[in-house]
Amino acid sequence: MSGSPARVYVARLAGLPVYDPNGDQVGKVRDVVVMLRQDTQPPRVLGLVVEVFTRRRIFLPMTRVTSVDVGHVITTGLLNMRRFEQRATEVLVLGEMLDRSVTIRETGASAVVFDLAMEQWRTRDWVLSKVAVTEGAKRFRRRGQSHVLDWADVVGFAQTEDAQGATHMLAAFDTMKPADLAGVLHELSPKRRKEIASALNDERLADVLEELPEDDQVEILAGLDTERAADVLEEMSPDDAADLIAELPTETAERLLTLMEPDEAEDVRRLLTYEERTAGGLMTSEPVILPADATVADALAHVRNAELSPALAAMIYVCRPPLETPTGRFIGIGHIQRLLREPPSALVSGVLDTDLDGLRPDDGLQAVSKYLATYNLVAAPVLDDEGRLLGAVTVDDVLDHLLPDDWRGSAQLEVDRDAP
Repeated sequence: MSGSPARVYVARLAGLPVYDPNGDQVGKVRDVVVMLRQDTQPPRVLGLVVEVFTRRRIFLPMTRVTSVDVGHVITTGLLNMRRFEQRATEVLVLGEMLDRSVTIRETGASAVVFDLAMEQWRTRDWVLSKVAVTEGAKRFRRRGQSHVLDWADVVGFAQTEDAQGATHMLAAFDTMKPADLAGVLHELSPKRRKEIASALNDERLADVLEELPEDDQVEILAGLDTERAADVLEEMSPDDAADLIAELPTETAERLLTLMEPDEAEDVRRLLTYEERTAGGLMTSEPVILPADATVADALAHVRNAELSPALAAMIYVCRPPLETPTGRFIGIGHIQRLLREPPSALVSGVLDTDLDGLRPDDGLQAVSKYLATYNLVAAPVLDDEGRLLGAVTVDDVLDHLLPDDWRGSAQLEVDRDAP
């Protein structure tokens, strides 16, 4: 294998681009697959889990890797696009081995794994040769000591750990988008998912939950204490929170709604009154709403909010007071692309699109889809019979319901990765 360093630390591989021989990127590294062996033999590295651009995770055998470097991985160009399925004899290094508690053979001291190194032997096989650990803090020391040890110098990887941490795994995936981290969690065991969910802060966990299949959402939420579950639901967008609460037992759902902040709970309760596959069931109750006397500068300042999805940030909704949904009379929508061409001091009311009739909350999924397609929109207002704005439907939520119910966790192709 040409161009590879003698030793590669696995945590640094997370997110690295994978290229074919022509220099075209084919995906990103998401994990390393190894097989534990008996006695003190270092685990054999079987291959990499690579996420290709369809967000499918595939298995890339190490025999098809020609170079592993600091900034990239290069393959032979031959990729099996069948979905990766972890086997019982396989272990994911980032997902399952980081943050493990182990024992140092020589001293008997306990330590936590924060990285592992792999290297290629003369036989051309890759193995996990080194374990980077931090010993527990000792007297007169602010932090524990860090060591890089041979694989044979530690024990404990073959044992089941009741409460494994997630600090170092999450550090390796710190820059990963919520949808990508959701994909990682979906592939892990329920036990490991619970441990990682416990380590995420409320906002990050809420973002990840919104990208997971419903079964995973319910499982993770059930593993949290009730008060924290309510806090996480508050961080979710109201429409996603309503979808999740609708999947819970009635008693559990009511208890969580009671623990949520009243304003947040009110939005969710209102969304729960609509049928799921209607404009009311699809909409979010928190679009960008401005009064008629707002300026273009005001509008642009609001859509700069990093928490807004691209679809919600593409449009503002101008209404009479009150400006909380359900609002006063709806006046019109302002397209951000149009507002960018106007002087910052101009009033948004002068550049509104007032010709579009909004959706009604009982409009079905097909009607909503046709509305967005007909007018080339990524979002649309939902109005009640009195012309008040109830919320907005975005194209991403429509796509969620047009795709198969299990599209987030669908195996797509359930076949053996060794097949030609």
